[in-house]
Amino acid sequence: MKAPAAARGLFRVQSPARVPARTRALAPARALARRIEARTPAHRDRAVDGLRALALLAVPTGHWLLGGFTLDADGAIHNASPLTAFGFFAPVSWVLQMLGIFFLVGGYAAVLSYDRRTGSTAAWLRGRITRLGRPVLGVTAVWAVLVPVLYVLGVPDDTLRTGATLVVQPLWFVGVYLVVTALTPYCVRAARRLGVWAAAPLLATVAVVDLLRYGPYADAVPSWLSVLNILPGWLFAYQLGVAWGRGRIGRREAWALLLGGAALFAALLLAFHYPASMVGVPGEARTNSHPPSLLVLALAAAQSGAAILLRDRLGRLLRRPALWAPVVVINLSAMTILCWHQTAMLAAAVPASFLGPVAGLTTAPDTAGWILARLAWMPLFAVLLVLIGRYARGFETPWTQATAVHRSAAGLLAAGFAWYALG
Repeated sequence: MKAPAAARGLFRVQSPARVPARTRALAPARALARRIEARTPAHRDRAVDGLRALALLAVPTGHWLLGGFTLDADGAIHNASPLTAFGFFAPVSWVLQMLGIFFLVGGYAAVLSYDRRTGSTAAWLRGRITRLGRPVLGVTAVWAVLVPVLYVLGVPDDTLRTGATLVVQPLWFVGVYLVVTALTPYCVRAARRLGVWAAAPLLATVAVVDLLRYGPYADAVPSWLSVLNILPGWLFAYQLGVAWGRGRIGRREAWALLLGGAALFAALLLAFHYPASMVGVPGEARTNSHPPSLLVLALAAAQSGAAILLRDRLGRLLRRPALWAPVVVINLSAMTILCWHQTAMLAAAVPASFLGPVAGLTTAPDTAGWILARLAWMPLFAVLLVLIGRYARGFETPWTQATAVHRSAAGLLAAGFAWYALG
């Protein structure tokens, strides 16, 4: 006896030709997401990985959106910023300045890794330093080769120096991160004794230096004094992360960080007239970022408190394979994204400079049209970063095939590029 036609239709298998095109296009991505989900250990802290991925994506987004170029009469490009013309862009920098979250998560992950180490502390540090150093050595060595090749191909020297500056710009972060990582054993001891309060002396140090360099006696204070803020300024959020990893920050402390950081942030802006932008603005005498001012720490405190409070909700959200898979891919390519995202933007801007003014690429970032054009170019930057990353990703893996000669050559090339970029 045959089933009714309607019932037979329920069990009819669609031929490949009748499967919607969108379903066929998404099939590989869904299969990848399922494989990643199956390989994820049950104990993996998805929320922490999600926060790291969010902070990582903020770096290229911020540099691509808040950094522009101008074209001179000789066809060379020079750095420019839309923040010079558009003050209302400053709150955008509050959202995109997520290095506080990155250091928070870094401290959290470091203390867990430190507790699981099987060898000595020195061996643990060497492993982490090597993992961070390989991609930096790779990008600088490649650019050391690219610079003379591009010069021979007709790229102006000013363009090359602009590019070198942009490539080196994010790498300062790696140097600072290596220093704070080396301080992990001391951060662990401080967190064990003081909990969240271990970060208070770091906040106080930055406040004192800011008072000296911006207060009533600022004219008598040497300019180099601001350098004293670099280590405590970035160690602050890392120390919070170590305390969090030690279980010394609960919801009460997180709410205190969120509300206290937000209140301090507002007071510094409104009462003490700190610059509104979290990144440097060309032509401005003061900057919040290099070295970090107290405003950076206030933002980091507020962001850290919010991140800790949202951890459980974010972890549940990332139980969805479609959301979890991109987080894994981003985390596996963390140093590639950090080291090569400026190269991706330059890969579009440098060829465009030979065509003359191109909206959003080589025109001055001082019109609303530039903002719209730059937003339209950003997907291309992302595609170029993915293409570059397919090859540059190898610098993140152990250099098992590299000989001592190869490593020495890479080191010499990297040193030569650093001299060129900074000299």
